[in-house]
Amino acid sequence: MGYWGYFVVGRDRRPLAGLEALSGAGDGMTLRTSAPGGWQVWEFPGSGDVGSMNDLARETGAPALFGYVMNSDCVVVEAAAPRGGAWTTCLARAATAGYLGADREGLTLEDYFLEPRDAAERAVGWAAEAGHTADADALVEVLTADPDPVAENLFFRLLDRLGVVPE
Repeated sequence: MGYWGYFVVGRDRRPLAGLEALSGAGDGMTLRTSAPGGWQVWEFPGSGDVGSMNDLARETGAPALFGYVMNSDCVVVEAAAPRGGAWTTCLARAATAGYLGADREGLTLEDYFLEPRDAAERAVGWAAEAGHTADADALVEVLTADPDPVAENLFFRLLDRLGVVPE
């Protein structure tokens, strides 16, 4: 059985777990890693209420990103930035479609998530608002890749391509 849970990414001088925007997680979050510039990656195992990514971006004044990992097979990515707004995509698209059962209900993955090229363009804007430069083609490579061997690796590769946490 693989990992189920959230990775919460944001930038602040204070620990993210103590912020009002993430109060839904209670004491269930642990710091996974930190990076220069105040970036933090917190982990919240399971599927409970971790809080609001939009509220986190507002509270910190910086871009924020959530990654919900499903059985280490795929990751739903939600991102927000104070000026750039919110967007959603996924990593390991075929596996994500299987978990959502999109084909059984006549819906496609694109009914739920941005297509890789569109997500990459939004991610470039997200990174710019964070003070980083990101390459859309490098992001598309991550957004269309298969897990190797676990989807968590794709998520951390995405963070690297966004300039947030080196891989």
